[in-house]
Amino acid sequence: MAPSLDFSAWWVKETRKGTPVVVTMENPNYSLLEIDGPDAAFRPVDKDRGKNAKQFTWVLLLKAHRAAGCVAWLANVLWALLGTIKKRLIFRQGVAMEREKLEKGRVLFRFIRGFLALSLATLAFEVVAHFNGWHYFRSSNLHIPHTSEIQGWLHMVYVAWLEFRADYIAPLIQTLSSFCVALFIIQSLDRMILCLGCFWIKYKKIRPRIKGDPFKTEDVEGSGYEYPMVLVQIPMCNEREVYEQSISAVCQLDWPKECLLIQVLDDSDDESIQWLIKGEISKWSQRGINIIYRHRLVRTGYKAGNLKSAMNCDYVKGYEFVAIFDADFQPNPDFLKKTVPHFKDNPELGLVQARWAFVNKDENLLTRLQNINLCFHFEVEQQVNGVFLNFFGFNGTAGVWRIKALEDSGGWLERTTVEDMDIAVRAHLNGWKFIFLNDVKVLCEVPESYEAYRKQQHRWHSGPMQLFRLCLPAIITSKVDLVLTDSWIPHLDISENSIYRKQIG
Repeated sequence: MAPSLDFSAWWVKETRKGTPVVVTMENPNYSLLEIDGPDAAFRPVDKDRGKNAKQFTWVLLLKAHRAAGCVAWLANVLWALLGTIKKRLIFRQGVAMEREKLEKGRVLFRFIRGFLALSLATLAFEVVAHFNGWHYFRSSNLHIPHTSEIQGWLHMVYVAWLEFRADYIAPLIQTLSSFCVALFIIQSLDRMILCLGCFWIKYKKIRPRIKGDPFKTEDVEGSGYEYPMVLVQIPMCNEREVYEQSISAVCQLDWPKECLLIQVLDDSDDESIQWLIKGEISKWSQRGINIIYRHRLVRTGYKAGNLKSAMNCDYVKGYEFVAIFDADFQPNPDFLKKTVPHFKDNPELGLVQARWAFVNKDENLLTRLQNINLCFHFEVEQQVNGVFLNFFGFNGTAGVWRIKALEDSGGWLERTTVEDMDIAVRAHLNGWKFIFLNDVKVLCEVPESYEAYRKQQHRWHSGPMQLFRLCLPAIITSKVDLVLTDSWIPHLDISENSIYRKQIG
C-alpha cells in the first residue's frame, strides 16, 4: 500500500480551518494526500518526498531522450550547413549573383582571408613566445622596455613618418590638388561658355525650324509631303508597371499606318509579364496598328544587344528612319510630325533628339533636384552644343535616327553600358550632324528612390569613362569641323542672319 504523509505536527500548532477532504486514488501506485483546508495544498512540501524509484527512472529517461534529440538536431544542422558550403563554394551550384554583388563578395572574401592570415600569424607568434618563456615577466630572455625607451622609439617613428610624408606624400597631394584645381577651372569655363551660348540663343531666338508647313493641305488630294517609312522601337525588360502606357502612346502616333511599324523588343525573363505584353500588342494589332512582338532567346548585351538584334531583321531594310522610346516614355501623337521633317533636304543630318519632360518632378526632394539638373542638361548643354557644334550625346530614347547613319557608324555595339553615347560619338566622327529640339518634349519619369537613382548615376558616370578609353584613339585621329558650315546655317531660324554668318566665319 502506498505511504501517506502525516501532518499531525502541523495540526497541534495551528487551528483547523475548513472541512477536511480526503482524496482517494484508484491507482495504488500514486500517493494519497489528505488536504486539511483551503491553504494546506499550497504549503511548501519537499519535492523529493513521495517519489519512488520508478518515477526517478522515467524522469531520467525523459531527460536523456531530450538530450539525444538536441544532439541529433545539431548534427542535422551541421551536416546541412556543410553540404550547402560544399555546393556553393566548391561546385558553385545555385549561385547566380549580379556582377556588382559578386565583386562585393570577392572584396569581403579577401578581407576575411587577410584577417584569418593575420590571426594565424599572431597565433604562431604567441606559440613561439610561450615556448621561449616570454610570457613570464621574470624571465631573463624577456626585456621589458622602460618609459624613456618607449618615448625614444615613438620619437624615432614620428620623425621617420615626418620625413616620409615630406618627401613622398606631400608632393603627390600637391600634384593632385593642382590637377583638381585645373579641372575645376576648365569645368567652370565650360559652364560659363555654355550659359553665354544659351543666352545668345534666347536673345537671337535661334532654333531649328522646318521650312514652311509640309503637312499643310494645299489641294483636294492632300499635302505634297511624302511620308517616309519609320520604324519605332520600344526596348523593355520586366516593365510590368509602364508597358501598357508606353505601347498605348506609341500606337497613337499620328503617322500613316502603311508607313509605320512598331517593334516591342521584350527582354523580360518573367513569363507572366511576357503574356501581359503580348495581350496588349494583340489588342492594338486588332485595331489595325502594325506592331510586332519580339523576344530574344539569348539575352546578351542588354539594351545594345536588344537593339542590334532587332536591326538585323530583314524587313528593317525597307525603312529609312528609326525612333527609339524606352518603356517609361510617352510621346505625343504629333512627335513624328515635329521631328521627321527635319531630315528632308538635310542629307548630313543623322539624329533628331527631343527633350524630356518629367511627370513626377514634384514627387519629393530627390525628383526636384533631378529635374533641376536635367533641365540644365537639356536647356543649356545639349541645346548649345546642338546649335554651335552640331553634336551632343544621344540620350538613348526620345530620338529619331537615320538608319543609314547607324549603319555607317558600325551599328549598336555591346562594348559599354552607354551604348547611346557610343553610337553618337562614332556617328559624329563619321561626319553626321545632330539637331536638338528644345520645344519638343516627351513625358517620362525620374527615379523616386535613392537606390534607383544610385544605380542610374553609376551607369551614367562609369560608362563615359569606359567609352573615353575606347574612343580616344579615334577622336585624336579624326578630322571634324568645329564650326557651322554655310550649308547648315539656313536650316536654323536666326534673326540678323548676315551678321551671324560674319561672326562665325
